[in-house]
Amino acid sequence: MARSSKIIERDEVVVRFSGDSGDGMQLSGSLFSNASAIFGNDISTFPDYPAEIRAPQGTIGGVSGFQVHLGRTEVYTPGDYADVLVAMNPAALKANGKWVKHGGTIIMDVDSFDEKGMRKAGYVSDDPIVEDKLGDYNIIKAPITALTKESLKDMGLDNKSILRSKNMYALGLVYWLFDRPLEHTNKYIKKKFAKNPAIVEANLKVLKEGFDYGVIIQAVTPSYHINPASIKPGKYRNLNGNTAVAWGLIAAAQKANLELFLGSYPITPATEIMQELSARKDLGVKVFQAEDEIAGICTAIGASFAGDMAVTSTSGPGLALKGEAIGLAVIAELPLVIVNVQRGGPSTGLPTKTEQSDLMQALHGRNGESPCVVMAASSPINCFEYAFYAAKIAVEHMTPVILLTDGFLANGTQPWRIPDLKDYPEIKAVRPTVAGKDWLPYMRDPETLVRSWVKLGTPDYMHRIGGLEKDEESGAVSYDAQNHEKMVQTRADKIKKIEDFIPEQDILGHADSDLLVVGWGGTFGHLYTAVEELYSESKIKVALAHFNYINPLPKNTYDVLKGYKKIVVCELNMGQFANHLRMTFPEIPYLQYNKVQGLPFTVVELKAHFTKLLEE
Repeated sequence: MARSSKIIERDEVVVRFSGDSGDGMQLSGSLFSNASAIFGNDISTFPDYPAEIRAPQGTIGGVSGFQVHLGRTEVYTPGDYADVLVAMNPAALKANGKWVKHGGTIIMDVDSFDEKGMRKAGYVSDDPIVEDKLGDYNIIKAPITALTKESLKDMGLDNKSILRSKNMYALGLVYWLFDRPLEHTNKYIKKKFAKNPAIVEANLKVLKEGFDYGVIIQAVTPSYHINPASIKPGKYRNLNGNTAVAWGLIAAAQKANLELFLGSYPITPATEIMQELSARKDLGVKVFQAEDEIAGICTAIGASFAGDMAVTSTSGPGLALKGEAIGLAVIAELPLVIVNVQRGGPSTGLPTKTEQSDLMQALHGRNGESPCVVMAASSPINCFEYAFYAAKIAVEHMTPVILLTDGFLANGTQPWRIPDLKDYPEIKAVRPTVAGKDWLPYMRDPETLVRSWVKLGTPDYMHRIGGLEKDEESGAVSYDAQNHEKMVQTRADKIKKIEDFIPEQDILGHADSDLLVVGWGGTFGHLYTAVEELYSESKIKVALAHFNYINPLPKNTYDVLKGYKKIVVCELNMGQFANHLRMTFPEIPYLQYNKVQGLPFTVVELKAHFTKLLEE
């Protein structure tokens, strides 16, 4: 099929779908991402949607977006600015026009740009192109709604069903713009709506007609060509962070030969972990949806008492409620994984927006001296790895482990090469090494200080265990002052010794730089891309230390930090990891670069700041 007279060859491109929360932009973005991944591009996605279930239609607060970055080389972020924006209504244009690259392409459903829609979006004139200064952009004014209605007028569908199909018309146009095949999406539509043949036929029809509309306008509209990426052979699928967490926990349970139990309560943006695990009864997973956050973690602790691999999942407000129960798991020294998918706060805050604001809560948000392991995933797909190793540490070191992800990782997707479980280490619970009559519940391995794990009710291994302070070996309730201090110190030393079982901190980028960028968790992609682009574009050398293990820190952390003239800690909060480092290594000075907008960093702003620091 002939293409447009102007084809733009690109190594990478960023596309953003945007409209009302009922316009199907999340689905359109996901389908385009999947088609691009199947084509062979590397991808990174960023869904962005309102917190309200039914946000005000036609307003900026009700805009739902989905951004995908695709390329012929490995991509680490969803991109800063879009090359192509699909704006299904005026509010979508108003909210996202500023995020389109200068001279980029904007596809508008002009049927929605009536006076009422313009005023609801906040436009004061009748020309959004002039008002938003978009005159030198490539504007495609497509009557998407009218063409969808015309296409489906004889199919006997109600008006609501017809309008719900317009996202497929827009998607078909974008498929033409990037020369993407329709076959995969056709199969998806047939499967998803298999029980409603009329809807299948309608969506397939408008998808094809949207593609054909691109053929009609090709003489005046440039299209894009992005070659496939060179990727390692294997079986791939697109995976978001929440699903990756669920699968990593399942893999850990299989490696440990334990049943997996999740006790949890729905909360944005963590609910999908519970949903995914609840679908895995075939793998022996047990899921209990509790009446609240406290009940959720308490059932998980009960499962740990009973010998299961126990997990609870939540977000920031739920982690606050779980604090007392985490303390119980600390003093009882029971394995437990707490997954916290961070979001903007405080209180209800920004439920659907990303933030790294729960670090101090994870480290210190419990009464008493209550140490536990804190880890952080740094990409949607490595959520699998860190969920696996969080479970491994919890079981092998008899401790609660808090795994931090965030809304950006939870909802974002990347191509994931499905691993062979044989490549992952075994997980071995610490069992008694002496006969029952000689065993005491708080006898410890002298090297790791880890006590053994016995399922309650096991004959010859009867014991009492609870939330009151214990005698150092018998586990009996003890109010002895010296014993309490010894137990507090022992619990802290046990966590500290885990540094011998985690990887040392590595340096990415250019170790010989004067500037060390420090990050943690979900900011990795943006920090790493900024460091790499500075060198490729301007030969500016910057080093990057990105942390996944927060407590304990890697054993060589001080040696890494002390070697740089300037250290800047970049995080999506007001400086929580910077303060953690100050508390741990106070003799080293730290600069900070912080952002608290419910949005990830942009590579552009990071490069500008790093350059400024090196020039000062």
